[in-house]
Amino acid sequence: MSALQTIGSTFWRWLDDTADIVVAATSRVAVPKTVRLVEGDSGSFAVQSADISKPAEPGGPSLQIQDGAIVGGSHAAAAAALRGSRVEVVLRPERFLFRPLELPTRATEFLGGVVRSQIDRLTPWKAEQAAFGFTKPSDAGGGRIAVTVAATAKALVMPYVRAVAALGARSVVIATRWPDAPAGSVAIPVLEDSTAAVDARRVRRALVTVLAAALLIAATAVVAATAIGGSLRNRQDELARRIAERRAAMIAARNAGTDPAKELERALAMRKNETPSAVIVLEVLSQILPDHTYVTELRIEGDRLRLTGVTRDAPSLIRLIEQSRHFTRATFYAPTTRSPNDSGDRFHIEAHIAPVFSIRS
Repeated sequence: MSALQTIGSTFWRWLDDTADIVVAATSRVAVPKTVRLVEGDSGSFAVQSADISKPAEPGGPSLQIQDGAIVGGSHAAAAAALRGSRVEVVLRPERFLFRPLELPTRATEFLGGVVRSQIDRLTPWKAEQAAFGFTKPSDAGGGRIAVTVAATAKALVMPYVRAVAALGARSVVIATRWPDAPAGSVAIPVLEDSTAAVDARRVRRALVTVLAAALLIAATAVVAATAIGGSLRNRQDELARRIAERRAAMIAARNAGTDPAKELERALAMRKNETPSAVIVLEVLSQILPDHTYVTELRIEGDRLRLTGVTRDAPSLIRLIEQSRHFTRATFYAPTTRSPNDSGDRFHIEAHIAPVFSIRS
């Protein structure tokens, strides 16, 4: 696997983990209400509150489910009650197969796995084909416990799951009660289906959108900063050039005349403005010369610069000096030598100085 594929897989794995964390946190903060659909003898489902011990109110919302779809009944009222809720669909016991099961008391800690391994023996279905659940264990004496297993084919209950999920339920639980169970008894859950996976996909898409927007904004900001920075530097150089020209013009106008003293003063002023600044030359050289180069002698004679020193790569200095807008016609005016006591080549370079009134290289 290449480095790019590794980075990509790590990014998508982080995105999936973040989406799962967001969905889990949202689920803990906003606990959905519980609504029960209790199947009656006629096959219709009464919409009840979370307490199934309370009978359905006369004339309350009801609905019928056929072939994975809602038909008839108070469809609109039921949809409003189920949307965003945790829905428990309590089916009649006739739709399930009930089998008693005795196990050692030590199996209590692993009861779910033990029951799952016994499904193909207790029912006509394999574990992956069945929707099953069991009652709370009761003491059977002799170090054993007894549970009642309720099971049915998963294909039989999935249409109810799809129908309720289509109304906007957050999660769907299929349950039943064993025959002759008291009215207030707890139902046996046999199957649970949640929309958390759908929520995680939505959060993942939202995170991708936010990250893409952030990257686009960052790229736009970088491009804008580069363009604006370059424009500002150009304007600064142009302003410095105009200031120098205006200063020279003002000095020339002030010193106009035939007085020898004025002429001499004007000549000195012009020489000052036309002669390169030694301070700027030193500053520019400190910027362009590499760290392994040591200058032992520096001379400025008019517009000519002479450098003597030691470096590890003498030819590269010519290129660096020529690249600066402060110097032109850089060349060696004496042979490059190496002595046993030197750490590099001893060079002798001469260059023409351009009178630029800015230290930017």
